[in-house]
Amino acid sequence: MDGLYRVIGAEMSPYSVKVRAYFRYKGIPHQWILRNSASQAEFEKHAKMPIIPLVVTPDGVGIQDSTPIIDQLEKLYPEPSIHPGDPVAQFISALIEEFGDEWGNKWMFHYRWAREVDQRASAGRIARMRGPKASEQEHAAFADQVRTRMVDRAWFVGSNEMTAPQIESGFQEMLGLLEEHLAGRRYLFGGRPAFGDFGLWGQFYELWTDPTAGALIEGNAPHVLDWIHRMLWPRAEGAFETWTALAPTLMPILVRQVGKQFWPWTLANETALREAQEEFSVALGDKVWTQKPQKYHARSLGMLRAKYADVADKKSLDLVLAATGCLAGLRA
Repeated sequence: MDGLYRVIGAEMSPYSVKVRAYFRYKGIPHQWILRNSASQAEFEKHAKMPIIPLVVTPDGVGIQDSTPIIDQLEKLYPEPSIHPGDPVAQFISALIEEFGDEWGNKWMFHYRWAREVDQRASAGRIARMRGPKASEQEHAAFADQVRTRMVDRAWFVGSNEMTAPQIESGFQEMLGLLEEHLAGRRYLFGGRPAFGDFGLWGQFYELWTDPTAGALIEGNAPHVLDWIHRMLWPRAEGAFETWTALAPTLMPILVRQVGKQFWPWTLANETALREAQEEFSVALGDKVWTQKPQKYHARSLGMLRAKYADVADKKSLDLVLAATGCLAGLRA
């Protein structure tokens, strides 16, 4: 190997661009490689799961799943750290990273595949990425195949006729809350990107690239839009803020989005998996959410619980988590 990490991913994958932004921030020598027919042999050689991104280390070891990739590399490249020194802010950053990966993906996937204009735009981009040399006729046929397959997979993230209004109203509320939090602030936790930035940004970047959600962002949230652009090539521009400074505008996000939406769904999904349910329903505020269980989320929840268990002094953190409604599930 030539000393470079090889990051095999896709521009339309929130987890791929999340990892790419992390490599860029850290200044880790790497090569960005699109997953397509040209890179398929290398992908199959190193991948243990059919997911992207795949990171191939300089010594030829494959690593998958964006959160473990970043966790592993952070041990090798600790500076500049993506973890705030304030212990409360540090864990809240990890919680937001999980929220972005698991709940933000519902916004992204729904907006990408719910409407014809977004379906056609996204399917066309994917088809061109996977077959850059295809003729127009071949491209059109492949785009139709992609569109059919992906629209049929909307159930995977819980997007359906019942949940669609909840997903869209939730995203628009989050957009407003995030706009307020980022006013006068470069990144979620201050003057440099944190773990939470990478997880949440990956979803927002993809939302911005699609017609419907992109128009909502560009028309209503200039500070969020600046953050989206900034995170493409993130850099340290100042220090992390203390939890006291962050709380006035970050707590509304934690209470209204994480505590009232994501966390009840997380625990209900875990119960459904444990009880081998085909489908589950959970009350999120005054609405009922119904979907098939998501198997992977049980693993990521376990990783988040391990990070909580590693917090030495939980007194201040527990007060914040109790106020958001997330404490009981972390102690389980």
